Amino acid sequence: MDTTAQLSYGATGQGVRGDYSTMAPDWTCDQAYGAYTPTEHERYRHLYAARSAHIRDQACEDFLQALARLDADQALPRFDDISRRLRRATGWELAAVPGLIPEAAFFTLLAQRRFPVTTWLREEHEFNYIVEPDIFHDFFGHVPLLFNPVFADYMQSYGAGGMKAHRLAQQDPARYGGALECLARLYWYTVEFGLIKTDSGLRIYGAGILSSDSEPVYALHDPRPQRIAFQRDRVMQSRYHIDRFQDTYFVIESIEQLFEATAPDFTPVYERLQGADPYAENIVLPDERVYPPEPR
Repeated sequence: MDTTAQLSYGATGQGVRGDYSTMAPDWTCDQAYGAYTPTEHERYRHLYAARSAHIRDQACEDFLQALARLDADQALPRFDDISRRLRRATGWELAAVPGLIPEAAFFTLLAQRRFPVTTWLREEHEFNYIVEPDIFHDFFGHVPLLFNPVFADYMQSYGAGGMKAHRLAQQDPARYGGALECLARLYWYTVEFGLIKTDSGLRIYGAGILSSDSEPVYALHDPRPQRIAFQRDRVMQSRYHIDRFQDTYFVIESIEQLFEATAPDFTPVYERLQGADPYAENIVLPDERVYPPEPR
């Protein structure tokens, strides 16, 4: 099977990693926990320790509280164990996947309250940077906030919206051909690279930042990037980088704001944005609220 040809957003020029030979029709697979080596468990422990050492003053409180309860710092997580806890908390579970999966499969899993987590772990030379998501990024970055009921509902709503956008784009590409790209931008600037305003200042909830060794400091404290108040349509029309730090981060007021932003039907939004020129990565529009960097 040519899995690369079935992937679009998130695919890299380096080819797709992971063993797709034993996956089910829905693109999920067994975690095969016993196949992890002692070296991989040790590398995971080092990654976990390195990323968690400084996030107390960087991550949002919901993330920190859930991460502490997970107690998953000593060995690669067993998805079945985490799923049991997730189901009790928010009705979610983890779905093992071999690597990047197609949009339709990704949206379907989210709509079913099943979060896809990659089974393979990065190599030692990729300790500080990896091109595509591995088990550490998916688990450490994404899973803690799935214990938050509002964020968990947001993710399911996003998945359901993605399934609809996929159908619209196939049925009428002239009107809705850009729908999936709009949704990809929304996911990127919220779930992966989102900031949130708190009583303690700006904090991080985006998994792409939280699982990075150096982007948290850049996102919160560096004067170079723009930190702009979240507006759904603006985000869905904004380009982003996949291979370096962002020029712009969008700041939400609360997790509830995210859920409310996905509640309306996006169909008229797709129609309105179809064919519109996307905003450059570093632009600030008139009357936009821009947050200053957090003091060190």
